[in-house]
Amino acid sequence: MNIKLSFNKLVKENGAILLFTLVLFASRSSFADWYVVPTGSMLPTIVEGDRIFVDKMAYRLEVPFTDIEIMQIGQPKRGDIVVFNSEKAGNRLVKRLIGEPGDRVAMLNNKLIINGELILYEDNANALHKTEYLGNVAHFVRFVPVAEARDNFPQILVPEGHYLVLGDNRNNSADSRYYGFVPAIEIQGKANKVLVSLDPENYYLPRKERFNKPLI
Repeated sequence: MNIKLSFNKLVKENGAILLFTLVLFASRSSFADWYVVPTGSMLPTIVEGDRIFVDKMAYRLEVPFTDIEIMQIGQPKRGDIVVFNSEKAGNRLVKRLIGEPGDRVAMLNNKLIINGELILYEDNANALHKTEYLGNVAHFVRFVPVAEARDNFPQILVPEGHYLVLGDNRNNSADSRYYGFVPAIEIQGKANKVLVSLDPENYYLPRKERFNKPLI
């Protein structure tokens, strides 16, 4: 059978399905996506098994299936939860954006100092959790004692076109303290909410209380 004729017949008979599939993947590439969180580096904000919604148009519009920018829409801001493809880590990561380009950031005993000002922390009913205030963004951070925690670093300047990110689970997160600054081009979008959550430690049963849960 002629291969070209067979292909044309396949396209003709399944054109609608093929078009839907193409549009679906193009939409995930450029407009919105979801990401399955496999680790606890963002506890207590995001837990293992969360499926988070990623707004890929929060910062820029790209040509589908590429990193070619069509239009700048916004800029990542301190306090945002960003998803990025880290070349240094060789993986897709989700972290809290702490330092914007031009910021001077330091950490002293797990407390952040940004542009010379000590960030406010409040105690919580859970002794391992504190509320951290990043401008208008208030969120929980988790401090579990670990050996050789990277809970101090001297003041560093965030270079242009880069960002400093940390996990909310501060002593159990591979972030800018390990991989350095995140280039703006690697940031894929902003995580806004949990779509669905399945508990990997309980036969992947749904955590209904986390469905559609806002992250910021």
